[in-house]
Amino acid sequence: MKTTFTSAKATRLNLKDFSSVPMRTFWITSFAFFLCFFAWFGIVPFMPDVVRDLGLTPAQKWNSVILAVSGTVFARLIIGKLCDKYGPRLCYTWLLLLGSIPVIVCGLVQTPFQFLICRLFIGFIGASFVITQVHTSLMFASNIVGTANATSAGWGNMGGGANRLIMPLIATGIIGLGVAEADAWRVSLIIAGVVCFLMGIVYFYFTKDTPEGNFKELKAQGKEIKGKKKDEVGFLEALKDYRVWILFIVYAACFGIELTVYGTMDDYLQNTFSLNRITAGNIVLSFALMNLFARTLGGYFGDKFGKLKGLRGRVLFLVAILAIEGVMLVTFSAITSLVVGIIFLVAFSLSVQMAEGATFSVVPFINKKAIGSISGIVGAGGNVGAFLAAMLLKSKSAVAEQAALNANEGASEKIAKLAQSEAAAAAVSSGYFIIGILVFVTGILALTIKFSTADEKNAAADQVIPTEENLLPSNA
Repeated sequence: MKTTFTSAKATRLNLKDFSSVPMRTFWITSFAFFLCFFAWFGIVPFMPDVVRDLGLTPAQKWNSVILAVSGTVFARLIIGKLCDKYGPRLCYTWLLLLGSIPVIVCGLVQTPFQFLICRLFIGFIGASFVITQVHTSLMFASNIVGTANATSAGWGNMGGGANRLIMPLIATGIIGLGVAEADAWRVSLIIAGVVCFLMGIVYFYFTKDTPEGNFKELKAQGKEIKGKKKDEVGFLEALKDYRVWILFIVYAACFGIELTVYGTMDDYLQNTFSLNRITAGNIVLSFALMNLFARTLGGYFGDKFGKLKGLRGRVLFLVAILAIEGVMLVTFSAITSLVVGIIFLVAFSLSVQMAEGATFSVVPFINKKAIGSISGIVGAGGNVGAFLAAMLLKSKSAVAEQAALNANEGASEKIAKLAQSEAAAAAVSSGYFIIGILVFVTGILALTIKFSTADEKNAAADQVIPTEENLLPSNA
């Protein structure tokens, strides 16, 4: 006989609470995600040093960007299913422990090929996003799950920008301790990898799969949590739901584009507005730090529209914010004034991160019997989008730069580099314009996401605040 427990999910996001299982898990999973993103993009501030140290060609540099997001696609597809089967606690623990290895090894590479291989495998820790979303979905009720998902993911995403500031500080500290400046980037990466490894140990001992306990323990006790049953819907069944693929495309159009911007905006700002690397890097850092609140806003408004208009309201907000994102990027691509450009870059940053939060305010309601699988599929869409966008920008920029160099053959090095920079800026600008149009179209496509009357009723029922009485077990 199994004992069924009504879910004890948290119905509010109390950031001052560090003791309850849902909130303790929220804080730990958010910080784990931050560390994964920090390590994933930790090499970016050191790329000039890496290029010089390893002798990377421009093509190899671009390939490292593409490989870094390619490995994540596969990892995100399978990690969701593993979460459904083994629980997010064990999955995150092993991802952090194993994912720390290529980060550490990257600090030891001696050839471009070794570096590219490490970048590919480091990308696997990007699957941490899926586990974070699954874990918070299991900890929070539907009235607040969108906000919880968006906040944990947004704070985690900050790691991808915070490393622009923190990694150079680590390197400076290392140099101060006597390490050679040429080796500072290597030691910094090793430190980032070790911290990820230690976080894996923390995750194992201080989190639980659900408010009621871990999957393995509950199964051994013959207990079954309402709303989370064993593999009721297989991975292949989740693939058959058209809404999953619409959200796959939607996430490619928001998170995928944010990843691409992280990797290309530094050079674009330098080439277009004649900024130095430090200033351009600080602007990109500001873009990333908006995750502190922007993604949370997307989840918050998703929840608010859900209360007003049900699940359809969540979809309508997602459509609106995607359309705004597309318009902002198209507009930014045509601007040549730095001040105006920054204004629209901030507006784009706000909308793209809100769109990510809004996407995962919809995901938990597609099929609650396969949250992990669906989160994995949708999450992989973000990296597919980043891969395709990077390929588009690489192809346009490479052709334009080569044409500029050919046209200025025989000119001074300064003139040739200036022509190359101008060509790269124009090529990336046109690429951003095309991407912005595609994002707008994706917003219209999201209108096709529909929910049944039963789905609406179940979502409404999940918003009921649990009382002491309905948290008691009942025999089934």
